[in-house]
Order: sequence, then structure tokens, then C-alpha cells
Amino acid sequence: MLAIFNKGLVAPPQELNSPDSGKVSMKPKVPEETLKDFQSCHSTNAFSISIGDAALLSYIPPSPPHSTHERGDCRVFCGLDEIYCIFMGRLNNLCSLIRQYGLSKGTNEAMFVIEAYRTLRDRGPYPADQVLKDMDGSFGFVLFDTKAGTVFSALSGDEGVKMYWGVGGDGWLVISDSLEVIKASCAKSFAPFPTGCMFHSEGGLKSFEHPMNKMKAMPRIDSEGVMCGANFKVDACSRIHTMPRVGSEANWAVWGGGSGSHA
Repeated sequence: MLAIFNKGLVAPPQELNSPDSGKVSMKPKVPEETLKDFQSCHSTNAFSISIGDAALLSYIPPSPPHSTHERGDCRVFCGLDEIYCIFMGRLNNLCSLIRQYGLSKGTNEAMFVIEAYRTLRDRGPYPADQVLKDMDGSFGFVLFDTKAGTVFSALSGDEGVKMYWGVGGDGWLVISDSLEVIKASCAKSFAPFPTGCMFHSEGGLKSFEHPMNKMKAMPRIDSEGVMCGANFKVDACSRIHTMPRVGSEANWAVWGGGSGSHA
């Protein structure tokens, strides 16, 4: 999975930029180079979509079809009403979630994420963290709402799915499940996507497992002694002094509420 977003659309957390980026010979790649490298590794079945100058999405379908679903680690791509989602992993309670949201029986994980996102975006009946906590399983996903220009991504807390993010050439945000792709694209300006967390382009990074705690950036040094993009951890000593909003007030505009990724 690969998702690349224009820096004018979504600003990567500043702490993902390596303080030592000017000291290393390898430089971040522009989005077209990253996409080409990713597809060259999966030339027989890679699928990609370019959304104007805003985003590039690429996805590797399971081979043979549905075989990974039987092992419990499906990969699904879905586009609905100009909202696109790449989902990795498995939801153990997908059937009950389908019933809860009144969706058709054929709904897959990516389709569910889109529908849950639309519910949050349009009506906001629950806090976003509660929606994600209700998703039982190992999962990681990236969603792009082309009409709203919104990026929404999350990773479950059980470490069953790996996801990485970083700052590529021209300052674009890069998210992938391939560490090799992230390293080649972002040089030293990358880090593992934090488990149990969600990222929204308007509200930043937040823990959905501990929504009342702020996130803080932790310096990260690699085996070469070079400062890389920071890891993000829940700050157990720093709490958000606001009451969780419900109903129509639980929208993306109040996502932050002092809960950003700053230390």
C-alpha cells in the first residue's frame, strides 16, 4: 500500500522531518519516483490512481484473489462518492458493525471505513475515537475524501499491521506498509505510524485508545547515529482539559482541542 499527499493539502507533523537531513547523502524522492519504485516491485498486479495534483494512491490486490482474507490479513481498496480507502488487516466484528450502521451484507472493510467516515463527517453522532475503538481487529487504513480534501488514517493498537509515514520530496506526506519504500522515499524523515492512533489532515495526530491524553514526539536515532523522524507516544502526564463532544458538535473541526502531536 502506498499513499502520497500534496503538502498543500496536508501538512506532515513537523517532527517527522529529520534534523540531520542535510547531513546525509540520500535525499527524499519526488512522488512520481516513489510511485514508480513501488510499482516496479509489483509490476504484475499493482493498481494506482492519481487524483489531480493532490494525491497518488497505489494498492496491491491479494493474489490469488481472496486468499489473504482466508488467512485473516485482507487488503481491500474501495472508492465511493469520490472517497477512496485502502484497508489492510481484518475486522473481527465486521458483521455486527454492518448491522449497527445499517449497511448491506456485502460491505467489506474498506467500504465500512468509508461509511463510518461519512457518518462522522456529516452527522457526528459519536466521537471519532469511539468509532475506531469499536473496530475489533488488526487493521490499518488510509482514506482520502477528494471533495473535502481530507486525509484520515488510523492503525490498530495490537501491532498486527505495520504502517509507516514520512516526508518525501517536495514535502509530500508518504504513508505505506513497506518500510523499504518509506526509507527510499523519505531518506531519514520517517517513522513508524503510531499504534492505537488516528491522523486527520485538519486535526493532526491523536490516540484513539487514550483520547484524553496528548501525543508527544520522541527523538529517534538510527544505527548510523543520525537523527531520524520522531516516534510519537501517548503523553501519560499531559491531559486534554476539554470534555468530549457529542452529537453535531463531534465534528472534525474540534478534533484537535489541544490534542495535537506537539510535545
